[in-house]
Amino acid sequence: MAINNLNEKFLHELGDIYDAESQFLKGQQEMLQNATDPNLQQMITNHIQQTQQQIRNLDQVFSTLGQQPKREPCAGAKGLVTEAQKLLQETKSVPAIRDCAIAGAASKVEHYEISSYRGLITAADLMGQQDIVSLLQQNLEQEESTARMIEASSPQLLQIAMQQEGMQISQQGTSQAYPTY
Repeated sequence: MAINNLNEKFLHELGDIYDAESQFLKGQQEMLQNATDPNLQQMITNHIQQTQQQIRNLDQVFSTLGQQPKREPCAGAKGLVTEAQKLLQETKSVPAIRDCAIAGAASKVEHYEISSYRGLITAADLMGQQDIVSLLQQNLEQEESTARMIEASSPQLLQIAMQQEGMQISQQGTSQAYPTY
């Protein structure tokens, strides 16, 4: 479909993140089933609930615009989900590494969403749609908070995986491999 004006562009991008959130929700549910670290599981569980609310917020944005919610197929989200699923398969025999892979995939997703929401907020603000800005801002704040939590938990997940591999963790945060013979 050709996009002929800024309103159509906004609706397209709104449909894009609507589809992305739906794809990511399914991906989070799959990640939750594969995660072994209790903190990671809790983080995913919390974010599943947030994502469900974010989708409801997007429904409300469409309604405010007098539109029916419409998913625009999001190739970016599909690629991130496919990449994560592949990595889950490749790490299935080592749970600690799989947890690291899950955190890494989730971080990529959060930054995709953050970028999308920032662009939508800017456009809605310039169009004078403050009700929409507020809903999108709620979603953005949750995504940014989740990204910070993932980034804060990643070193611990890496340390667990490194310890299981018998790697020594230096005080500077770098590691030295000590082979076990």
